[in-house]
Amino acid sequence: MKKILSALTAVLVAAFSLTACAGGGESSSAASSAAPSSEASSEAAPASSASSEEAKLTGSVNISGSSALQPLVQAAAEQLKAKNPDLAMTVNAGGSGTGLQNVADKTVDIGNSDVFAEEKLDASKASALVDHQVCVVGVAAVANPGTGVTNVKKQQLIDIFTGKIKNWKEVGGKDQAIVIVNRPKSSGTRALFKQFALDGQEEKVGKALTEDNSGTLKQTVAQTPGAIAYLAFSYLNDDTVTALSLDDVKPAYDNIYSGKYPIWGYEHMYTNGEATGTAKAVIDYIKGDDFSSTVTQMGYGLISKMTVKREAPKAKS
Repeated sequence: MKKILSALTAVLVAAFSLTACAGGGESSSAASSAAPSSEASSEAAPASSASSEEAKLTGSVNISGSSALQPLVQAAAEQLKAKNPDLAMTVNAGGSGTGLQNVADKTVDIGNSDVFAEEKLDASKASALVDHQVCVVGVAAVANPGTGVTNVKKQQLIDIFTGKIKNWKEVGGKDQAIVIVNRPKSSGTRALFKQFALDGQEEKVGKALTEDNSGTLKQTVAQTPGAIAYLAFSYLNDDTVTALSLDDVKPAYDNIYSGKYPIWGYEHMYTNGEATGTAKAVIDYIKGDDFSSTVTQMGYGLISKMTVKREAPKAKS
């Protein structure tokens, strides 16, 4: 009997050992088969990373027009060219009228303007252009600091630019003749100022500039006793000229956003037909969130903050 029990015990022990070995082999096999899957996943990672990289911009983009918008577009061009060494961009001023005419004639890819194309071009040309509004620009009357004036009423401003008021003492300043510095008629800033500051009245001819260059105009006002003109907020970055408040409202973007300050407009980048290719990429970059801090740092306003809105007028027939 003891021999039989011993034999049965031996058989059971052997069977248990075989089961344990078989189970261990399956676990090892599963672990082994899982390893290649992990390696494959690791190998796939670089390909995924590579596909997420942005394609570099190439080719060329030619832009002309608004001198008020030129500094911002130039800053965008420098940033884009730093990231895309094979991209060529030229940014010229010349005035909104010039930029709109150039893009209508297809001699540039983008025409910059301070005003709607309908205000400068006839209906047939304006209708072919597509408007890309990239930011807001404020415009302020600026005077030589020696005039002693920091605020004017709107009617006084109109009377100054139309020649009815001829001396700064008439508006609380020094006994000094007023010298009006004019922009060329092609200037979009001039058209914007005429509409929203002068209620559509023409300014008197004074010390006229032959080129719509805001930097030159600013220097002229700073160096000419009694001078007055107007500049985009983006040029009000030092004390060489005095920006005049209007009816005690300071020229500031918070006042534009709220609708308190009236002399402002959209900055437009026009294309002939829908924007495509590299030109579209440039416009998208300027309108993008990553560039918005540059927009405000350089003295422009964000369209997203506006509580008031302006529509395009009817084109000229």
